[in-house]
Amino acid sequence: MNASPSADTLRAALAGLLDGLPPRQAAQAVERLIANYRGTTPTDAPVLRDRSDVAAYAAYRMPATFEAVRGALGALREAAPDWEPRTHTDIGGGTGAASWAVAEAWEDEPPRTTVLDWAEPALALGRELAGSVLDAQWRRERIGAALRLDDTDLVTVSYVLKELTAADRTALVAEAARVARTVVIVEPGTPDGYERIIAARTLLVDAGFTVAAPCPHSGACPIEPGTDWCHFSARVSRSSLHRQVKGGSLPYEDEKYAYVAATRHPVTPVASRVTRRPQIRKGLVQLELCGPDGLARETVTKRHGPLYKRARDVAWGDAWPPEDED
Repeated sequence: MNASPSADTLRAALAGLLDGLPPRQAAQAVERLIANYRGTTPTDAPVLRDRSDVAAYAAYRMPATFEAVRGALGALREAAPDWEPRTHTDIGGGTGAASWAVAEAWEDEPPRTTVLDWAEPALALGRELAGSVLDAQWRRERIGAALRLDDTDLVTVSYVLKELTAADRTALVAEAARVARTVVIVEPGTPDGYERIIAARTLLVDAGFTVAAPCPHSGACPIEPGTDWCHFSARVSRSSLHRQVKGGSLPYEDEKYAYVAATRHPVTPVASRVTRRPQIRKGLVQLELCGPDGLARETVTKRHGPLYKRARDVAWGDAWPPEDED
């Protein structure tokens, strides 16, 4: 491969996508596509219709999807640092954001990837963007209950389950569990996205998988249904198209996402995980945590010495306590 698969490489590849497409037309395409994605999309009607649709949406969404999947894969690698996939199937991968994240995660020897999607324009653009950076093949498949997969080390399913019926979601996760050694599923960090993740997590655990992340255990989620939801945040550099569509002048935005990474390999989950942005006050840090015994709040003060310094640096989604602390 001539270039490393990274956020910077992806941004460079995306930079030329909108050449020749008037900025307002690109923004209108993104606005329409966002409205479709927020609604109910039939499984036989992909909303990315042509290259201009795909180009606009890829430029707008690929960096955020990449960062969300990157976050999930980072947590998986912390739990299973010695595991390396040789093959990867990206279900509903579209233009390949998750495949870029997988290639970056194991950049020394990226796995051979197969990207499956029902939208041929998305696959064509994904192939074009990947160039010689990704070792990938791009294949058109209807994503649903009829999908049959080849055995693979890793399956990713990112921002796909919302587009499926409940029956298709169940069948798809079951098929991923049948063929894969490790499954990573990412959804929007919304209450309904979290509910889809919990349903998938349950199916994977019932199929014999161990939850590697984000949870510190494979037991039932301690969150009482309807009271809260588990999600995390990834910072994404904002392009000019982002600013056109959303307004504002900040050079970044935060992508909220929910995920589960489950595997048949031995893993060492975190002792507990920070589930909200830490609250830093004068002389103390307040952490919201999920651990083997459920949800808890921990306050770390200056009297905790070095641990307090580490608490001031800990981020939402990180393990706690830090590995080098008792």
